[in-house]
Amino acid sequence: MNKKFVLGIYDDEDVLLAAIENIRAAGTKIYDVFSPYPVHGIDDVLGIKRSRLPIVAFFGGLAGMSFALWMQIWMMGFDWPMIIGGKPHIALPSFIPVTFELTVLFSAFSMVIVFFIVSNMKPSLKVNVFDKRSTDDKFVMAIEVKEGATDMEALNNLLRSNGAIEVNEKEVVK
Repeated sequence: MNKKFVLGIYDDEDVLLAAIENIRAAGTKIYDVFSPYPVHGIDDVLGIKRSRLPIVAFFGGLAGMSFALWMQIWMMGFDWPMIIGGKPHIALPSFIPVTFELTVLFSAFSMVIVFFIVSNMKPSLKVNVFDKRSTDDKFVMAIEVKEGATDMEALNNLLRSNGAIEVNEKEVVK
């Protein structure tokens, strides 16, 4: 299935941010914006909601902490109890380093796994680069064109009037 896009090329991030606001205010849905470096505030202007990865990190860390404490209490208290230096079998202060490490490990792994699943990133992923200059020095705004529902001339004029130095059309195989 082929999708058609109109690409607005920008060379200044401030012009791009103003253009995003104006184009969204005009009722045009922006598919995505590609930039050579992170632009501060672009998520808010595009209307992208805050990530829920911190929640995943918290529950992953909670699982890691629970697993570490359960593992150490089971091993040192019930499975193979040893008296080391006269300490009790279940000495929680000595469990802190391992508990901390497994909390961090489970938290990090859970975030990475959930990020890859949500982003649909897999080894066989073929990335469509809309314009190679977006990896170097230009900003690219992609707007999806619906057959028969989008006025191409009006869209081109809208992009140019909002500071686009170049407007292109591209078909992408999805």
